[in-house]
Amino acid sequence: MQFELKLTDPKSAARRGTITTDHGVIETPAFMPVGTAGAVKAVHMREVKDDIKAQIILGNTYHLYLRPGLDILAKAGGLHKFNGWQGPILTDSGGYQVYSLTETRKLKEEGVMFHSHIDGSKHLFTPESVMDIQRVIGADIMMAFDECTPWPCEYDYASKSLDLTHRWLARCIKRFAETEPKYGHRQSLFHIVQGSTFRDLRIKSAEVIAGYNADGNAIGGLSVGEPAEQMYEIAELVCGILPKDKPRYMMGVGTPANILENIALGIDMFDCVMPTRNGRNGMLFTSKGTLNLRNEKWKDDFSPLDADGTAFVDWEYSRAYVKHLFKAGEMLGPMIASIHNLAFYQWLVREARRHLEEGDFSEWKSVMVKQVSVKL
Repeated sequence: MQFELKLTDPKSAARRGTITTDHGVIETPAFMPVGTAGAVKAVHMREVKDDIKAQIILGNTYHLYLRPGLDILAKAGGLHKFNGWQGPILTDSGGYQVYSLTETRKLKEEGVMFHSHIDGSKHLFTPESVMDIQRVIGADIMMAFDECTPWPCEYDYASKSLDLTHRWLARCIKRFAETEPKYGHRQSLFHIVQGSTFRDLRIKSAEVIAGYNADGNAIGGLSVGEPAEQMYEIAELVCGILPKDKPRYMMGVGTPANILENIALGIDMFDCVMPTRNGRNGMLFTSKGTLNLRNEKWKDDFSPLDADGTAFVDWEYSRAYVKHLFKAGEMLGPMIASIHNLAFYQWLVREARRHLEEGDFSEWKSVMVKQVSVKL
């Protein structure tokens, strides 16, 4: 994998670059639709590529391991052939699922013992097994195995967790070096900065991560309930330490405003379930703010879905029509809303790239943060 840093905004730390993988080029800043179980919910892969214009999607190691399972993925020739997506894929390591399964998992030095949320069966994830699983999945970008600390948490817990994550990282790196890709394309390993909201722990982790000189680096453990200002403070702190010549990925973030603010701090890659999850519940993201289609005010509003008429997707659906679909319980409603939201997120990062190239990113960002934060 290669990263080319094309420019840095003179008024912020925002960057414009490209990531080249064997499955294609990713223009950064970039947003990755989440395809947890190998599918972006309620959206065809053709729509992800042609309508939404995504460059890369995300899959999840935990969910793909449980189903369809490694045997099926190996027989298919990896996730690219299994789900038909021929662009780059990034897989989360399952660390966040470990975090979310607090009641059914046991954390120890070896790894994490957990019970499947599907059938209750017991499984063990170790740094080594997570590397092996991601080799079978065949993602272009693999993530190191980590523990995502809850928020808030005690300093002592965060410190011990961070040390464990670093020990696991060393084991991930060793296993990654000992194994080879299975399907003829190269794979890269990204390392993850943790440390909760404690500045000294984040500095310690960022320095450790930077020292490994990985293909790319991620910031985990944010957008788990902490105030947005703390998120931005940590992002700015960590970006000041991580290598400038490697892509930076903020995991699981976030709202349109979160993405714009973090781009300005030097983040290159994002993912979040919010566009599809909110879309399935009738919330649309637009260039002028968010709107809830379940509100009666939209029942006779025949204007386009976006507030200023911008067509993120080549269709002519009105707010009134899509509201009707939700009220009638038609599956098409959540599908349209999900596609619209994902296309809006792609438009947002494309506009960020364009304004970086034109030299007015900071001015544009200040206006857009206010606009996308409005509740219509």
